Amino acid sequence: MVSYFPESLREALRIRALGGAIPYGGGTDLMIDADSNASYIFLHRVPEMREIKRDGGNIRIGASCTFTETAESPLCPPILRDAIMQIAAPAIRNLGTIGGNIGNGSPKADSALIFFAADAKLRLMSAESERIIPIKEFYLGRKKLALRPDELIVEVIMPDPKRYYYRKVGAREALAISRVAFAGIFEEADGIIKNCAVAFGAVSDVIIRREDIDTVFIGKTIDEAKKLKAGYISAYDAAIVPIRGRVSEEYRKDVCMNLLRDFLETMGI
Repeated sequence: MVSYFPESLREALRIRALGGAIPYGGGTDLMIDADSNASYIFLHRVPEMREIKRDGGNIRIGASCTFTETAESPLCPPILRDAIMQIAAPAIRNLGTIGGNIGNGSPKADSALIFFAADAKLRLMSAESERIIPIKEFYLGRKKLALRPDELIVEVIMPDPKRYYYRKVGAREALAISRVAFAGIFEEADGIIKNCAVAFGAVSDVIIRREDIDTVFIGKTIDEAKKLKAGYISAYDAAIVPIRGRVSEEYRKDVCMNLLRDFLETMGI
């Protein structure tokens, strides 16, 4: 096993450009699946990937920030903090990183669910280029990512929603992998709905985020939205087709729909 320990983003990207080295942050997944014949880039020492800062109406979170560092930052959006505090145990939160949770490619990733609901974007960099893409375009399938062999996830760029709804359903109160997770964001101004966005995790091969369904409420009053509610719920009922998992598809479908209805009622619809 060969390990690299870059201390700058430039050095990390140079190593990544050589090909073959696998990036990691806290190593919480690597402890389970480490390959003794592989090469690894440890990113925890890269200062450019450890920053959390405000950029206009967005929060920029470095991919190497741990869950604990992110949650304890005064800039951390409350919806993200709520999700982080239900991730595993403190020891895992002290090691696990935002970029690692995204790069794992799992539809059960707790922070990724929030980023989907918030329509967050990812800043991806190589030694020669940089691109910013919506997170929903980053996930191509379970464990399949739109990450080029020479790129690193450097930063997450997300809005700071004030009105939200988050629920995680697991097998027990703590330390549980999601059986179903739900995040909803809602914004209303001057009596008009400006944003309604929901995301479902641990249901399909990728996190479910259907902007085409959510847009039915945008630009409507609450009273108008109530008249559209039945059609909205019916559209999601057709869109949510759970894959086989540890619990039945029927159970997860019922939970998804119950959480969606509760979200709408909580927001006054």
